[in-house]
Amino acid sequence: MSDPKPLCVAHIELGAHLYGGAQQVLYLLGELSKTEVRSVLICPERSAVGEAAQAAGIDVETISYRGDLDWRATKRIREILTRHQVDLVHVHSRRGADIWGGLAARKLGLPCVLSRRVDNRERAWAVAAKYRLYDHVIAISEGIRDVLIADGLPPGKVSCVRSAVDWERFQQSADKAGLVSRFDLPEDATVIGIAAQLIPRKGHDILLEALSDLVGRWPNLQVLVMGKGPSESAIREQIRALDLSRYVQLVGFVEDLEHVLPSLDFLVHPARTEGLGVVLLQAASAGIAVIACDAGGMPEAVMDEETGLLVPPGDAGALTTAIERLLSEPERSAAFGTKGRERMLASFSISAMAQGNVNVYRAVMAARSEA
Repeated sequence: MSDPKPLCVAHIELGAHLYGGAQQVLYLLGELSKTEVRSVLICPERSAVGEAAQAAGIDVETISYRGDLDWRATKRIREILTRHQVDLVHVHSRRGADIWGGLAARKLGLPCVLSRRVDNRERAWAVAAKYRLYDHVIAISEGIRDVLIADGLPPGKVSCVRSAVDWERFQQSADKAGLVSRFDLPEDATVIGIAAQLIPRKGHDILLEALSDLVGRWPNLQVLVMGKGPSESAIREQIRALDLSRYVQLVGFVEDLEHVLPSLDFLVHPARTEGLGVVLLQAASAGIAVIACDAGGMPEAVMDEETGLLVPPGDAGALTTAIERLLSEPERSAAFGTKGRERMLASFSISAMAQGNVNVYRAVMAARSEA
């Protein structure tokens, strides 16, 4: 049997920053470069994902992009698709890119796949209008797949291909002294962290409310808030209002999480909703326990009572109890971390994620050829 015809796939990622979703695109592009799939990344000028992809030797095309309402992006994308003689389009980012990329592919008669990374519900009219642009939708968790089917997509049009983690990158030794020095922490501090965009759905307010009930009993507790976003001023104000300034630091976006996560006592991720949560995979790979919420795809990343603890979203009291439990039982926390690291290696590899995407590409191309 002859080898499959090489595919040229255009990947559209119009986000400006190298957050979790964009990092997944880089993982995918790097792994696809080892296969028969030829890739080209379409991204905004001066975007972090474009710069990182170019540094990795990926074929990158940049476009002028003025935001989610920039409908003229459709024409710019279409020109690139034509020039590269693309066989299939894979749209990765949402809010704008999902529409403009889908329309560009539709105009040229090209098959199009969408990656869905969030688990929020959509209105019926939006589902009917938008998802007709795509031959297939890839959900990064079973939780997201369930939401899409509940919103009206046929089950056969949605596949789950879970996000991956660069497991080896996080195999760093814990360096508590280095962490203490870097962030000017007390030498005897117990340090927990949250690494997420500073936006309301990530639940920083719930964590701060929980901490206000904890610090009296755990005076050595220190919390590193890693990330940037529009909620920064509101978070700072809540820290002041709850008199938590001695215990909580906002340290901005941390590019080298692989050097920070292993030295934390554990990670807290109180997101109200989450497609899967790449940072949960990273923390588990680093060998630390995770407290997350029983919502969206998070239960697929964190196994309750095995690799961490799950609490109801928005429940500060339950979060307080979970944090205090891990603070009181460091041996159990360490065991959760060990189990989590083993699970990441077995179930969330980059190669498995890439192969899952390739399987979808091939199925879509086969369906088109039979139509």
